[in-house]
Amino acid sequence: MRPLWLVATLIPGVLSAQAGAGRIAFEQFTLPNGLHVIYSEDHSDPIVTVDVWYEVGSRNERPGHSGFAHLFEHMMFEGSAHVKKSEHDQLIERAGGDFNGSTAEDRTNFYETVPSNRLNLALWLEADRMRSLAITEANFENQRQAVKEERRLRVDNQPYQGAFTDGLTWPFDSSSCFPYAHTVIGSMADLDAAKLADVKAFFDTYYAPNNATLVVVGDFSPAQLRSLVNQYFASVPSHAALEPPRCDTPASATSRRREVHDAHANLDAVIRLYRVPEHRHADTPALEVLNVILGSGESSRLNVAVVRRDKAAVATGALLNPFGSRNGPGIWAAYGIVNQGISAAKLDSLIGLQLDSIRANGIAAEELAKAKNIIRSGMIASRETTFGKAEELHHYRTFHNSLDEINTDLDRFMAVTTDDVKRVATTYLAPNNLTLVIVRAGPGPTSGGGR
Repeated sequence: MRPLWLVATLIPGVLSAQAGAGRIAFEQFTLPNGLHVIYSEDHSDPIVTVDVWYEVGSRNERPGHSGFAHLFEHMMFEGSAHVKKSEHDQLIERAGGDFNGSTAEDRTNFYETVPSNRLNLALWLEADRMRSLAITEANFENQRQAVKEERRLRVDNQPYQGAFTDGLTWPFDSSSCFPYAHTVIGSMADLDAAKLADVKAFFDTYYAPNNATLVVVGDFSPAQLRSLVNQYFASVPSHAALEPPRCDTPASATSRRREVHDAHANLDAVIRLYRVPEHRHADTPALEVLNVILGSGESSRLNVAVVRRDKAAVATGALLNPFGSRNGPGIWAAYGIVNQGISAAKLDSLIGLQLDSIRANGIAAEELAKAKNIIRSGMIASRETTFGKAEELHHYRTFHNSLDEINTDLDRFMAVTTDDVKRVATTYLAPNNLTLVIVRAGPGPTSGGGR
């Protein structure tokens, strides 16, 4: 799980994965055990990407069991019935391929990109761990410690990461919306208290063909692919499906405020968090445009006004759903790191002025056109590799009303008007929807890490 605050600070304008501008031809079928398969031929290079998404993430965890989805991102590389510990990695590397996995609130993914003549290897590896993951006490304890160390290295010991990671959960009440009121990486106390039986039950519930989608993109023949998928996956048993978790987010009467101390930070910081709708909501394109205008690149409103003109911050930015799209309520964040001699209150007021300006006066036509160009470029770039195409197919299967929208979604963004942007700013950047996080540099009675 990459440190998104740091990425966003160093590379302003991180865009969430969206549709590409070029058409992606695809076919799909479903095995009797419920495994949904999507494939797209691409013979431009002799490679193929095998990408499995399980419909499980931190939102599926229950109180006292946070961090299980992320734990399984690690556990899935610990071996299975016919694959020894760490052998998955070795087999892919020897084949000249690469692999990885990631966890978000709404999904967990695992992929391999290999030479096309090793498609069978990648499919066999994924099927073997879906069927027979080695969930042993030794593997569990080993990966529990690995996850705790990852939290320490990537979150707790990095400036601003703890406050940002934990802060994304603070707009939600755990009593009414636990799915998004805890972090993806989870609670270390919950992991310490977890039993092997709990972990096995989580795997048996969610890591099954009827809760997974397999996407294959690259240099292969459809007949070959169908034969291999049937050979390796058809006999993997399905599991009983659970109802999706509920998340109720009643409107707040007033804004919220949290203050944390960060011993690893040298400068104070401000994070403004606002709840926004699920990704498939009709307002998402306008929110994406608003996000670009406020926080993407050197010419963004926050950078021009707050960093360059007012010299109140060393960095600013804006992010829509930093860990990926959601089927439940999302988060839009604006942030800034104060410049020397500037108070956090002053920086917050300057960021607020930029948001209020759009709420009151809207945006210029030139800003809208530029934002659309940036979004179009991001869409094109997202389809330049077999892995990028595979992730796009997963994205539209999971977070849109229809997979067919993968080839029409650009039209929604191009149809956004200046009035649309003003409307969503007025609706979602309202004061009563604000959760304000003030990060104080240096040690203090509370910490930016952990929750």
